[in-house]
Amino acid sequence: MTMKTYLITGASGGLGLELVKTALNDGHHVIAAVRNPDSLAELVKSYPEQLTTERFDAADTAQFQVLADKYPQVDVLINNAGGSVLGAMEELTNEQVEQQLTLNLRTPIYLTRAFLPAMRAKQSGVLVYITSIGGRVGFASGVMYHAAKFGLEGFAEALAQEVAEFGIKTVIVEPGSMKTRFVANVNWAAQSETYHSGTTVGKMRDYIQNYGEDSIAGDPVKIARAVIDLTIVDTPPLRTALGTDTYAVLEQAYAKHAADLKAQETLAKSVAFEGKVGFMPNS
Repeated sequence: MTMKTYLITGASGGLGLELVKTALNDGHHVIAAVRNPDSLAELVKSYPEQLTTERFDAADTAQFQVLADKYPQVDVLINNAGGSVLGAMEELTNEQVEQQLTLNLRTPIYLTRAFLPAMRAKQSGVLVYITSIGGRVGFASGVMYHAAKFGLEGFAEALAQEVAEFGIKTVIVEPGSMKTRFVANVNWAAQSETYHSGTTVGKMRDYIQNYGEDSIAGDPVKIARAVIDLTIVDTPPLRTALGTDTYAVLEQAYAKHAADLKAQETLAKSVAFEGKVGFMPNS
């Protein structure tokens, strides 16, 4: 197996840390982009020749090009950093809206823009986007998280078509719940009287706070293994669903979407000009 150089964001804990460990155990070189490089000091001691840490501020887009210029040898960019602020749309502050869009959408976009030219020049590379089940299905109280993750999936899907001819692979990973500290680290908007415990948002808040940890099904070690494996196969799928909850929710959602679309067939075709098939560049 050819050894690769990985740059992984959000690598100090949770899935990010497991991704780092898995890549290191496979013999790869890893650049861990984290808010606090000291958090990985012990791991660096164990892998002094393979692991490098870089201080990473997800909001500092100017820093991304500095990173890309410093590490043009990166073969695999794993956009893993993310997080959620939950609450009703009306409960979120403008600052929370912007934070969600920056962390979960703008950061991976600008990081991709920084590293893509070097990958294109050497005609190889893998771009990985850790989205979520929340990148395909929306739930009450996660409006801005979903807005960002849905946007990231659309970005990655279109980008994949642009860069494939340059030997660059695009991988979207959609994990479900994971036994990390995701639930514990969830930030909640200040609860308003409007969205009390009896409302849809209130019930979701109560469920996550009271039963969220007990409902978690995903093993981050196994998920990390699956992600790293996707980066070394010749033709990875564009999307990979990971988790029993992800599979079940997506299967149900896709079936409903297909049924709804079929029910609209006559209406959809009725509004077209006679003989026109419309815009279908990928058909």
